Amino acid sequence: MSHAICQLIAKELSVSPKQVEAAVTLIDDGNTVPFIARYRKEVTGGLDDTQLRSLDSRLSYLRELDDRRQTILKSIDEQGKLSASLANEINEADSKTRLEDLYLPYKPKRRTKGQIAIEAGLEPLADRLWLQPDNEPESSAQRYIDAAKGIADSKAALDGARAIIMERIAEDASLLDKVRRYLTSHAELTSRVIAGKESEGEKFKDYFEHNEAISKVPSHRALAMLRGRNEGYLQLSLNADPANEEKVRESYCETLIAQHYGIHLSTAAADVWRKQVISWSWRIKVSMHMETELMGALKERSEVEAIEVFATNLKDLLMAAPAGPRATLGLDPGLRTGCKVAVVDATGKVLATDVIYPHVPQKQYDKSAHIIDKLIQQFNVDLIAIGNGTASRETDSFAADVIKRGNHKVQKIIVSEAGASVYSASELAAKEFPNMDVSLRGAVSIARRLQDPLAELVKIDPKSIGVGQYQHDVSQTMLAKRLDAVVEDCVNAVGVDVNTASSALLTRVAGLSTTLAQNIVDYRDEHGRFDARTTLKKVARLGPKAFEQCAGFLRIMDGKNPLDASSVHPEAYPVVKTIAEKTHRPLNSLLGDSAFLTSLSAIDYTNDVFGLPTVTDIIKELDKPGRDPRPEFKTATFAEGVNTVADLEPGMILEGVVSNVANFGAFVDIGVHQDGLVHISALTDRYVSDPREVVKAGDIVKVKVMEVDAARKRIGLSMRLNDEPGQDNRTSRSGGQNNKTTSTTKAASKPRQPRAETGGNAMGGAFAAAFAKAKK
Repeated sequence: MSHAICQLIAKELSVSPKQVEAAVTLIDDGNTVPFIARYRKEVTGGLDDTQLRSLDSRLSYLRELDDRRQTILKSIDEQGKLSASLANEINEADSKTRLEDLYLPYKPKRRTKGQIAIEAGLEPLADRLWLQPDNEPESSAQRYIDAAKGIADSKAALDGARAIIMERIAEDASLLDKVRRYLTSHAELTSRVIAGKESEGEKFKDYFEHNEAISKVPSHRALAMLRGRNEGYLQLSLNADPANEEKVRESYCETLIAQHYGIHLSTAAADVWRKQVISWSWRIKVSMHMETELMGALKERSEVEAIEVFATNLKDLLMAAPAGPRATLGLDPGLRTGCKVAVVDATGKVLATDVIYPHVPQKQYDKSAHIIDKLIQQFNVDLIAIGNGTASRETDSFAADVIKRGNHKVQKIIVSEAGASVYSASELAAKEFPNMDVSLRGAVSIARRLQDPLAELVKIDPKSIGVGQYQHDVSQTMLAKRLDAVVEDCVNAVGVDVNTASSALLTRVAGLSTTLAQNIVDYRDEHGRFDARTTLKKVARLGPKAFEQCAGFLRIMDGKNPLDASSVHPEAYPVVKTIAEKTHRPLNSLLGDSAFLTSLSAIDYTNDVFGLPTVTDIIKELDKPGRDPRPEFKTATFAEGVNTVADLEPGMILEGVVSNVANFGAFVDIGVHQDGLVHISALTDRYVSDPREVVKAGDIVKVKVMEVDAARKRIGLSMRLNDEPGQDNRTSRSGGQNNKTTSTTKAASKPRQPRAETGGNAMGGAFAAAFAKAKK
């Protein structure tokens, strides 16, 4: 591994090179990020999982860069063109873009016009006119006319000479870097509707005539425009000179080219020819190359941001508070097909299933109420989980009536059912419930995700959970890798009960593959529950390395060793034994004795293997063994009588659940089958650059309805409860932000941000469609 790579990563992460080198060594040795972050703090100097993920990602990029560097050096060397200065430039290249720029003149390619011209002997003519402009082009070209070489006249000679210089310009790495930096700072992204597509592409209306500095286009707008182009409604281009209103003068990039080569155009004989060469080089070669590259860079940057939005929302959803091990009745609402019912016990085991028809068209209300009442009594149900899809609020009212009629002490909660249908039809669900109807599996999933969101949601492809931003428009490989990392970090942060966990959940534990997870389940089915972590070593193919990685994250409740129910790693049990021996306390008596444990000095129990960070963590864990890092369980209460968008009125103050957070605001489920949008400017009275400073997915919030557009399925909300609907509440805020009252109102004066960011047609339509799919 290159020492230079470690130095660079250390600088980027603001940590020491020694920390990076230690982490890289651990990663290369097959250790997982959760294991390193939790159990190798002494080695890495306390790098956390976020830093380690960034390090791992950057390490992969830099290693790929280094491999490409060696390939390029070898290729140029084999051509006999590798000079010491070029080798030095290639070795110092810090990005793939810079590397490819340097390689461009030497990259094997089909014969070009410039190469053909050189073979025809026109290079001296090109150099003569380019470097000595006093030479007259026509007369200079006469002496190069040679029909045998394909040069029929002076025009052909001048064209060939021009092609030679144009290719030099287009392959000049230093020049390309100057032009790239200028365009990145000054160029505009221009979006125009394709003629005749206005009606068909209505959802992209905000981008029919849109200009925006390419350096400032936020990810959601960039991806919206790119989607519009991919679907054939928009035409995107790069305007290198947005300040040039006349559009007749030469581009400033042509001036850059001239300055780069020290060209001063005046009245010299060859200056008209040289000006044409520069103009053609820019318009035909460099501008097209740069537009493709900068568009690609914009897409890549937007993808990274969108994936990070998805990852953050997914983490918040997975780490949502669990209701806990309580008997739960799941209701998957429906009208024509009925409401699917499933009752699960405290461990998630299915006890009963049914289908009821309390709503139109069947209207079997009393019969359905009797069935639910009986199930509640028979299985001592504590919770009712109601999916938030079609007929959700009607089903919620129905459940409330059943509870009231029977005087049951049961709590009902509306749960996001995003992805439930995907799980129901999955191979995993078929294996888990081979004899259960597909529709009933969804009700089971809804009940279980209330008990433990993490344990149930890991069974669903993260992309189907419905908390992403343009997830179908980004690199699916990058998205899957990032989301898998989030799921892995969440699962390992919480820990897994090895005696109750599904194979899907076990697969996400550090060090366990799909095969090992299934082997654990098979061993459990054959031999009964695990009574000690050491028993895991008997599982087929679970070797020492896998045990080392997974043991600390697997919990054995009520086992032989109480430490097996904690996050203390088996390798560190001797530390606890030493604490017990030195303090003359039985191990069991240490657990939960806060007063005693806080009096201990961690440094007294360190040794050559276990340093202060590990011993400190061990003492904290002994204080609260097996503690769950997730928050306390709370629920939102939806307003009675507000079941559809038609029931909403501006000025209403409602309670809801944040279902998704985007760069431009937060979507809130207020129980009407259509999430409302709180624009970033309406989240709070202070300036915020990122909505996550205020809210996260799963938060329970109070919102005021500011605007309702039933036809377009848009609900404008505000978390600033003093805002008044229809009133322009934009005021000067700290940081210079002019906050807007609603998420959808198009103010008469020009808003601080383009309409698309405030829930305009393209954005609103795209998200409405995405959420409509996610709901069922």
